[in-house]
Amino acid sequence: MEINQIYVNLPVKDVQKTREFWTKLGFSINEQFSDEKAICVIMKADHIYTMFLTEEFFQTFTDRPVAKGETTQTLIAIGVKSREEVDQMVKIAIDNGGSTYSEPQDHGWMYQSTFSDLNGHQWEVMFADASQIPAE
Repeated sequence: MEINQIYVNLPVKDVQKTREFWTKLGFSINEQFSDEKAICVIMKADHIYTMFLTEEFFQTFTDRPVAKGETTQTLIAIGVKSREEVDQMVKIAIDNGGSTYSEPQDHGWMYQSTFSDLNGHQWEVMFADASQIPAE
């Protein structure tokens, strides 16, 4: 079996502020799946999307309580093309209301840094070069 698309759904307090935050990071919006209750951020065209839904709308999809920004339900890791892109994305996120929750880590073959978005969702941004993984 092979998955051809993934949609990550996350609750947010303000769809418009979330739209502004992610477009400043350089992401496009799929307007077909966006309205006043939700925004569809294209992480990788035709493959990966994040649906940011108002907390009220998000709640209609589950019978469990919606986690608030002070709890962690998931860590979302995303890969980019270079160490410079890792640092640039985290800087833009912080400059636009996000925050960092840990120091950058350099493992030689993998470099990562982190940010929390406006709603407290935690994102791990990484660059990895598998050809540099040390042989055991």
